[in-house]
Amino acid sequence: IIFIDEIDAVGRKRGAGLGGGHDEREQTLNQLLVEMDGFADNQGVIVMAATNRPDVLDPALLRPGRFDRQVVIGAPDIKGREAILKVHSKNKPLSDDVDLKIVAKRTPGFTPADIENIMNEAAILTARENAEKINMQTIEEAITKVIAGIPKKSRIITEKEKKLVAYHEAGHAVIARLLPDFDPVHHVTIIPRGRAGGFTMTLPEDDINYNTKRKMNDELVDLLGGRVAEQIILDDISTGAQNDLQRVSHIARAMVTKYAFSENLPSMSFGDTSDEVFLGRDFTSRRNYSEEVASQIDKEVEKIVAVAYDRCKNLLTQNIDKLHNVAKALMVLETLDKDQFEKAYNGQLDLAEEEEKIKTAKIDDNNLDDTKTDDTKIDDNNLDDIKTDDVKKDIENETKEEN
Repeated sequence: IIFIDEIDAVGRKRGAGLGGGHDEREQTLNQLLVEMDGFADNQGVIVMAATNRPDVLDPALLRPGRFDRQVVIGAPDIKGREAILKVHSKNKPLSDDVDLKIVAKRTPGFTPADIENIMNEAAILTARENAEKINMQTIEEAITKVIAGIPKKSRIITEKEKKLVAYHEAGHAVIARLLPDFDPVHHVTIIPRGRAGGFTMTLPEDDINYNTKRKMNDELVDLLGGRVAEQIILDDISTGAQNDLQRVSHIARAMVTKYAFSENLPSMSFGDTSDEVFLGRDFTSRRNYSEEVASQIDKEVEKIVAVAYDRCKNLLTQNIDKLHNVAKALMVLETLDKDQFEKAYNGQLDLAEEEEKIKTAKIDDNNLDDTKTDDTKIDDNNLDDIKTDDVKKDIENETKEEN
């Protein structure tokens, strides 16, 4: 059995490179094709290969007699994720509150490598806290860490910036809660992670295999929630919405050019991906439409975004009290889980009580550290006593032997 990993490195489409037929890569591919299915008989030899870019492979590689059987391995479904979690948690002590079915449900779209990373991160966090078993809260933190990055708790932000980020994230979270078909809010924080100043995590309740026009329009509204909240509350806008706006532009253009979700340009797809694979295949795209159609596409994209913006503004204006509730909770607690967000959204979250819980937890942690330090000192003293006694005995034995 011959296994070739990342075969797209040598198996890309021929004829588009700068070197023509004399390109070293093309000569390697030609020889590979001959060896796999030439005039010579290769009985008993099975050739297997793997790639995550099957679209760039040369058609000659995929014809019968060569790689004639193609197996697509996508991201695992909820049952697959649960089975993978069982494998990677086999040698790790889990607390009684850990339910792998719930963890599998909260990791849609995760690859097996991502799931392994989650369990490893959970084990590291548990060891850092000197706990004996991995609990559900630690796994939740590991999931957040894998998705959004490491929290930057040491970063100092001003009250003005804190308010800006709080209302930005509250805008995303409140819009997600108001949209009936949108994914439930799972986690909201204003603590910087990775490159983000804060983030709102929404997780689908089930695995999603396809998207709809309504869902994509809702996604545009939610992405604009942060920018609109800034404009309504602070009467100003910031650079914090840069990534949101990039995603809005990308989704809106895809709705028009790829999925024909526009009113004036229905049932047609626009733009072909270039075959110039030496540029990476995704580097260029060929326009198969006129300047007039390009202008129409721009107008349709602008119209879709404008409708989403107005819808978002109306929702937040009509629910301004909920926006204030969530933003105030974020400014005090900095992070809200699913239950805390729901209470804050409905104005039922007692911020004084939640603050007291945080203070109590910090005091308990400090006391635990002091206790561990005292225990360590006692152990060291006992060890010194034991060593002293051993030395005394050794001296006595040596004296007896000399006598």
